[in-house]
Amino acid sequence: MAVVSTGARLHFGFQNLSLAHERLYGGLGVGLAEPRARIEATRADDLRCADPDVERYATRVLDVLDLPGADVSVEDRLPRHVGLGSGTQLALATLVAIAEAYGREVDVRALAPQLGRGGRSGVGVATFEAGGFVADAGHPTTRFTTAPPADGEWEVPAVAARHALPEDWRFVLTVPDVPAGRSGSREEESMRSVVERADAGVADDIAGIVTRRLLPAVAEGRLDDFGAAVAEIGRLNGAWYADEQGGVFRPPVGTIVGELAASDAFAGAGQSSWGPTVYGLTDSSRVDEAREAAAQALSVADVEGRVLVCRPGNAGAWVDAGRRVDTGLR
Repeated sequence: MAVVSTGARLHFGFQNLSLAHERLYGGLGVGLAEPRARIEATRADDLRCADPDVERYATRVLDVLDLPGADVSVEDRLPRHVGLGSGTQLALATLVAIAEAYGREVDVRALAPQLGRGGRSGVGVATFEAGGFVADAGHPTTRFTTAPPADGEWEVPAVAARHALPEDWRFVLTVPDVPAGRSGSREEESMRSVVERADAGVADDIAGIVTRRLLPAVAEGRLDDFGAAVAEIGRLNGAWYADEQGGVFRPPVGTIVGELAASDAFAGAGQSSWGPTVYGLTDSSRVDEAREAAAQALSVADVEGRVLVCRPGNAGAWVDAGRRVDTGLR
Protein backbone atom coordinates (compact mmCIF):
# COMPACT_ATOMS: atom_id res chain seq x y z
CA MET A 1 0.00 0.00 0.00
CA ALA A 2 1.11 3.56 -0.74
CA VAL A 3 -0.31 6.52 1.16
CA VAL A 4 0.05 10.14 0.01
CA SER A 5 -0.94 13.14 2.13
CA THR A 6 -1.03 16.70 0.81
CA GLY A 7 -2.17 20.02 2.22
CA ALA A 8 -4.51 22.65 0.81
CA ARG A 9 -3.31 25.80 -0.92
CA LEU A 10 -4.44 29.42 -1.00
CA HIS A 11 -4.45 31.39 -4.24
CA PHE A 12 -3.93 35.13 -3.80
CA GLY A 13 -4.42 35.97 -7.48
CA PHE A 14 -2.57 36.46 -10.75
CA GLN A 15 0.13 38.90 -11.75
CA ASN A 16 -1.39 39.63 -15.17
CA LEU A 17 -4.59 38.80 -17.05
CA SER A 18 -4.09 41.16 -20.00
CA LEU A 19 -3.03 39.90 -23.42
CA ALA A 20 -1.23 43.23 -23.88
CA HIS A 21 1.71 42.01 -21.76
CA GLU A 22 4.34 39.39 -22.62
CA ARG A 23 3.47 36.97 -19.79
CA LEU A 24 -0.06 35.86 -18.91
CA TYR A 25 -1.33 34.66 -15.51
CA GLY A 26 1.60 34.19 -13.09
CA GLY A 27 -0.06 32.75 -9.98
CA LEU A 28 0.67 33.80 -6.40
CA GLY A 29 -0.17 31.62 -3.42
CA VAL A 30 0.92 29.51 -0.46
CA GLY A 31 0.75 25.92 0.71
CA LEU A 32 -1.04 25.08 3.95
CA ALA A 33 -0.22 22.31 6.42
CA GLU A 34 -3.93 21.70 6.87
CA PRO A 35 -6.62 20.80 5.95
CA ARG A 36 -5.23 17.77 4.12
CA ALA A 37 -6.16 15.20 1.52
CA ARG A 38 -4.98 11.59 2.00
CA ILE A 39 -5.06 8.96 -0.73
CA GLU A 40 -4.26 5.25 -0.38
CA ALA A 41 -3.54 2.94 -3.31
CA THR A 42 -2.65 -0.71 -3.79
CA ARG A 43 -2.02 -2.76 -6.90
CA ALA A 44 -5.04 -4.43 -8.51
CA ASP A 45 -6.07 -6.07 -11.75
CA ASP A 46 -8.56 -3.31 -12.50
CA LEU A 47 -9.63 0.03 -11.04
CA ARG A 48 -11.63 0.06 -7.83
CA CYS A 49 -12.49 3.46 -6.37
CA ALA A 50 -15.70 4.59 -4.66
CA ASP A 51 -15.03 8.33 -5.02
CA PRO A 52 -16.19 9.66 -8.45
CA ASP A 53 -13.70 12.54 -8.54
CA VAL A 54 -10.71 10.41 -7.63
CA GLU A 55 -11.89 7.61 -9.92
CA ARG A 56 -11.70 10.05 -12.84
CA TYR A 57 -8.11 10.97 -11.98
CA ALA A 58 -7.15 7.34 -11.31
CA THR A 59 -8.50 6.27 -14.69
CA ARG A 60 -6.29 8.82 -16.39
CA VAL A 61 -3.27 7.92 -14.25
CA LEU A 62 -3.53 4.23 -15.16
CA ASP A 63 -3.69 5.18 -18.83
CA VAL A 64 -0.75 7.59 -18.64
CA LEU A 65 1.44 5.13 -16.71
CA ASP A 66 0.20 2.10 -18.68
CA LEU A 67 -0.78 0.17 -15.55
CA PRO A 68 -3.50 -2.51 -15.25
CA GLY A 69 -5.38 -1.26 -12.20
CA ALA A 70 -5.39 -0.03 -8.63
CA ASP A 71 -7.54 -0.08 -5.52
CA VAL A 72 -7.74 3.60 -4.54
CA SER A 73 -9.42 5.04 -1.45
CA VAL A 74 -9.83 8.56 -0.08
CA GLU A 75 -9.08 8.65 3.64
CA ASP A 76 -9.30 12.45 3.94
CA ARG A 77 -10.28 15.01 1.36
CA LEU A 78 -10.31 18.77 0.94
CA PRO A 79 -13.57 20.69 0.56
CA ARG A 80 -14.41 20.95 -3.16
CA HIS A 81 -14.50 24.23 -5.06
CA VAL A 82 -14.11 26.58 -2.10
CA GLY A 83 -10.73 28.05 -3.07
CA LEU A 84 -8.41 25.51 -1.41
CA GLY A 85 -7.08 23.75 -4.53
CA SER A 86 -8.84 20.42 -4.01
CA GLY A 87 -8.74 19.35 -7.66
CA THR A 88 -5.01 19.66 -8.21
CA GLN A 89 -4.09 18.19 -4.84
CA LEU A 90 -6.36 15.16 -5.31
CA ALA A 91 -5.15 14.59 -8.87
CA LEU A 92 -1.46 14.71 -7.96
CA ALA A 93 -1.90 12.67 -4.78
CA THR A 94 -3.68 10.00 -6.83
CA LEU A 95 -0.88 10.03 -9.39
CA VAL A 96 1.87 9.58 -6.80
CA ALA A 97 -0.06 7.02 -4.72
CA ILE A 98 -0.67 4.72 -7.70
CA ALA A 99 2.89 5.13 -8.96
CA GLU A 100 4.31 4.36 -5.50
CA ALA A 101 2.13 1.26 -5.22
CA TYR A 102 3.90 -0.04 -8.32
CA GLY A 103 7.34 1.17 -7.24
CA ARG A 104 7.38 3.72 -10.05
CA GLU A 105 9.00 7.16 -9.88
CA VAL A 106 7.06 9.92 -11.62
CA ASP A 107 7.75 13.51 -12.60
CA VAL A 108 4.74 15.24 -11.07
CA ARG A 109 5.31 18.52 -12.88
CA ALA A 110 5.72 16.88 -16.28
CA LEU A 111 2.61 14.71 -15.92
CA ALA A 112 0.26 17.28 -14.33
CA PRO A 113 -0.92 18.63 -17.74
CA GLN A 114 -2.00 15.13 -18.76
CA LEU A 115 -4.31 15.20 -15.74
CA GLY A 116 -5.61 18.62 -16.76
CA ARG A 117 -3.86 20.40 -13.87
CA GLY A 118 -1.55 23.43 -13.79
CA GLY A 119 -2.89 25.03 -16.94
CA ARG A 120 -3.20 28.59 -15.73
CA SER A 121 -1.65 28.71 -12.30
CA GLY A 122 1.35 26.66 -11.26
CA VAL A 123 0.77 27.34 -7.55
CA GLY A 124 -1.06 24.07 -6.78
CA VAL A 125 1.60 21.92 -8.46
CA ALA A 126 4.43 23.87 -6.83
CA THR A 127 2.96 23.64 -3.33
CA PHE A 128 2.39 19.90 -3.81
CA GLU A 129 6.07 19.63 -4.74
CA ALA A 130 7.65 21.70 -2.00
CA GLY A 131 5.14 23.98 -0.23
CA GLY A 132 5.85 27.53 0.87
CA PHE A 133 5.01 30.81 -0.81
CA VAL A 134 5.09 30.52 -4.61
CA ALA A 135 5.16 33.01 -7.46
CA ASP A 136 5.05 31.28 -10.83
CA ALA A 137 6.36 32.66 -14.13
CA GLY A 138 3.08 32.43 -16.03
CA HIS A 139 2.85 31.58 -19.74
CA PRO A 140 4.04 33.40 -22.86
CA THR A 141 1.07 35.41 -24.10
CA THR A 142 1.84 34.22 -27.64
CA ARG A 143 0.76 30.69 -26.61
CA PHE A 144 -2.65 31.90 -25.45
CA THR A 145 -5.72 33.62 -26.81
CA THR A 146 -8.70 34.24 -24.56
CA ALA A 147 -8.89 30.44 -24.30
CA PRO A 148 -5.95 28.29 -23.13
CA PRO A 149 -4.33 25.61 -25.32
CA ALA A 150 -5.89 22.18 -25.19
CA ASP A 151 -5.00 19.86 -22.31
CA GLY A 152 -1.54 18.42 -22.70
CA GLU A 153 -0.36 21.17 -25.09
CA TRP A 154 1.19 23.30 -22.35
CA GLU A 155 3.62 22.96 -19.48
CA VAL A 156 3.07 23.87 -15.84
CA PRO A 157 4.45 27.40 -15.31
CA ALA A 158 7.93 27.46 -13.85
CA VAL A 159 8.45 28.60 -10.26
CA ALA A 160 9.86 32.13 -10.37
CA ALA A 161 10.16 32.49 -6.58
CA ARG A 162 9.61 30.19 -3.61
CA HIS A 163 10.08 30.98 0.07
CA ALA A 164 9.35 29.03 3.24
CA LEU A 165 7.08 30.97 5.60
CA PRO A 166 7.88 31.54 9.30
CA GLU A 167 6.54 28.75 11.50
CA ASP A 168 4.63 31.16 13.76
CA TRP A 169 2.54 32.60 10.92
CA ARG A 170 -1.07 31.43 10.79
CA PHE A 171 -3.80 31.57 8.14
CA VAL A 172 -7.28 31.84 9.61
CA LEU A 173 -9.77 30.54 7.05
CA THR A 174 -13.38 31.66 7.12
CA VAL A 175 -15.50 29.39 4.94
CA PRO A 176 -19.11 30.63 4.66
CA ASP A 177 -21.86 28.13 3.89
CA VAL A 178 -22.70 29.51 0.44
CA PRO A 179 -22.58 27.95 -3.04
CA ALA A 180 -19.18 26.68 -4.15
CA GLY A 181 -16.83 28.74 -6.27
CA ARG A 182 -16.66 28.42 -10.03
CA SER A 183 -15.09 25.39 -11.68
CA GLY A 184 -15.15 23.49 -14.93
CA SER A 185 -16.95 25.10 -17.88
CA ARG A 186 -18.27 28.00 -15.78
CA GLU A 187 -14.75 28.88 -14.73
CA GLU A 188 -13.50 28.60 -18.33
CA GLU A 189 -16.22 30.96 -19.56
CA SER A 190 -15.58 33.46 -16.79
CA MET A 191 -11.81 33.45 -17.30
CA ARG A 192 -12.24 33.93 -21.04
CA SER A 193 -14.45 36.94 -20.42
CA VAL A 194 -12.05 38.41 -17.86
CA VAL A 195 -9.00 38.07 -20.15
CA GLU A 196 -10.90 39.69 -23.01
CA ARG A 197 -11.55 42.82 -20.92
CA ALA A 198 -8.57 42.90 -18.53
CA ASP A 199 -7.02 46.32 -17.93
CA ALA A 200 -3.26 46.07 -18.53
CA GLY A 201 -2.69 48.93 -16.08
CA VAL A 202 -3.85 46.75 -13.20
CA ALA A 203 -1.06 44.30 -14.00
CA ASP A 204 1.45 47.15 -13.91
CA ASP A 205 0.23 48.08 -10.42
CA ILE A 206 0.48 44.46 -9.26
CA ALA A 207 4.00 44.14 -10.67
CA GLY A 208 5.13 47.05 -8.53
CA ILE A 209 3.62 45.51 -5.40
CA VAL A 210 5.16 42.10 -6.11
CA THR A 211 8.68 43.37 -6.74
CA ARG A 212 8.89 46.23 -4.22
CA ARG A 213 6.70 44.96 -1.39
CA LEU A 214 5.65 41.31 -1.53
CA LEU A 215 8.90 39.55 -2.41
CA PRO A 216 11.07 41.59 0.01
CA ALA A 217 8.54 41.02 2.81
CA VAL A 218 8.35 37.24 2.37
CA ALA A 219 12.12 36.94 1.97
CA GLU A 220 12.63 38.82 5.25
CA GLY A 221 9.68 37.27 7.11
CA ARG A 222 7.86 40.57 7.71
CA LEU A 223 4.29 39.54 8.51
CA ASP A 224 2.52 42.89 8.42
CA ASP A 225 4.08 43.98 5.13
CA PHE A 226 3.45 40.60 3.50
CA GLY A 227 -0.17 40.62 4.65
CA ALA A 228 -0.78 44.14 3.38
CA ALA A 229 0.78 43.30 0.01
CA VAL A 230 -1.27 40.14 -0.64
CA ALA A 231 -4.44 41.95 0.47
CA GLU A 232 -3.82 44.73 -2.06
CA ILE A 233 -3.04 42.21 -4.80
CA GLY A 234 -6.32 40.48 -3.99
CA ARG A 235 -8.26 43.73 -4.32
CA LEU A 236 -6.60 44.52 -7.64
CA ASN A 237 -7.41 41.03 -8.94
CA GLY A 238 -10.97 41.60 -7.81
CA ALA A 239 -11.16 44.61 -10.11
CA TRP A 240 -10.58 42.26 -13.04
CA TYR A 241 -13.25 39.83 -11.82
CA ALA A 242 -15.86 42.29 -10.58
CA ASP A 243 -18.27 41.86 -13.51
CA GLU A 244 -18.07 38.07 -13.26
CA GLN A 245 -18.47 37.60 -9.52
CA GLY A 246 -20.66 40.54 -8.53
CA GLY A 247 -18.02 42.81 -7.03
CA VAL A 248 -14.36 43.01 -6.10
CA PHE A 249 -15.13 40.04 -3.84
CA ARG A 250 -18.04 37.67 -4.42
CA PRO A 251 -20.97 38.24 -2.03
CA PRO A 252 -20.92 37.79 0.94
CA VAL A 253 -17.11 37.52 0.89
CA GLY A 254 -16.69 41.28 0.65
CA THR A 255 -18.36 41.78 4.02
CA ILE A 256 -16.18 39.12 5.66
CA VAL A 257 -12.96 40.49 4.13
CA GLY A 258 -13.89 43.98 5.29
CA GLU A 259 -14.49 42.80 8.86
CA LEU A 260 -11.17 40.93 9.01
CA ALA A 261 -9.27 43.83 7.45
CA ALA A 262 -10.64 46.15 10.14
CA SER A 263 -9.45 43.86 12.97
CA ASP A 264 -6.08 44.43 14.64
CA ALA A 265 -5.73 40.64 14.81
CA PHE A 266 -4.93 40.39 11.10
CA ALA A 267 -2.10 41.64 8.90
CA GLY A 268 -4.19 41.21 5.76
CA ALA A 269 -7.23 39.41 4.37
CA GLY A 270 -8.62 38.37 1.01
CA GLN A 271 -10.53 35.84 -1.08
CA SER A 272 -8.77 32.66 -2.22
CA SER A 273 -9.34 31.96 -5.91
CA TRP A 274 -13.10 32.10 -6.73
CA GLY A 275 -13.91 31.72 -3.03
CA PRO A 276 -15.89 31.55 -0.96
CA THR A 277 -12.96 30.89 1.41
CA VAL A 278 -11.59 34.04 3.00
CA TYR A 279 -8.06 34.00 4.41
CA GLY A 280 -6.76 36.22 7.17
CA LEU A 281 -3.04 36.34 7.95
CA THR A 282 -1.95 36.52 11.57
CA ASP A 283 0.58 34.93 13.94
CA SER A 284 0.40 32.38 16.75
CA SER A 285 0.20 35.06 19.46
CA ARG A 286 -3.06 36.49 18.03
CA VAL A 287 -4.85 33.29 17.04
CA ASP A 288 -7.59 33.47 19.67
CA GLU A 289 -8.41 37.09 18.83
CA ALA A 290 -8.30 36.28 15.12
CA ARG A 291 -10.63 33.29 15.50
CA GLU A 292 -13.15 35.42 17.37
CA ALA A 293 -12.94 38.14 14.71
CA ALA A 294 -13.59 35.57 11.98
CA ALA A 295 -16.64 34.20 13.80
CA GLN A 296 -17.92 37.75 14.25
CA ALA A 297 -17.40 38.42 10.54
CA LEU A 298 -19.67 35.50 9.67
CA SER A 299 -22.29 36.92 12.01
CA VAL A 300 -22.07 40.38 10.43
CA ALA A 301 -22.40 38.80 6.98
CA ASP A 302 -25.44 36.90 8.29
CA VAL A 303 -24.19 33.49 7.14
CA GLU A 304 -23.22 30.26 8.83
CA GLY A 305 -19.76 28.87 8.25
CA ARG A 306 -16.56 27.38 9.60
CA VAL A 307 -13.39 28.94 10.95
CA LEU A 308 -10.11 27.02 10.56
CA VAL A 309 -6.67 27.98 11.88
CA CYS A 310 -3.93 26.67 9.60
CA ARG A 311 -0.15 26.58 9.72
CA PRO A 312 1.97 27.29 6.65
CA GLY A 313 2.82 24.18 4.64
CA ASN A 314 6.52 24.40 3.92
CA ALA A 315 7.19 20.77 2.98
CA GLY A 316 4.89 19.74 0.13
CA ALA A 317 3.23 16.33 -0.08
CA TRP A 318 4.24 13.29 2.00
CA VAL A 319 4.36 9.59 1.15
CA ASP A 320 3.61 6.84 3.68
CA ALA A 321 4.89 7.63 7.19
CA GLY A 322 6.31 11.07 6.63
CA ARG A 323 8.55 10.59 3.60
CA ARG A 324 8.42 13.59 1.30
CA VAL A 325 7.42 13.16 -2.32
CA ASP A 326 10.68 13.01 -4.27
CA THR A 327 10.55 15.90 -6.75
CA GLY A 328 14.21 16.86 -6.71
CA LEU A 329 13.25 20.41 -5.75
CA ARG A 330 14.23 20.41 -2.08
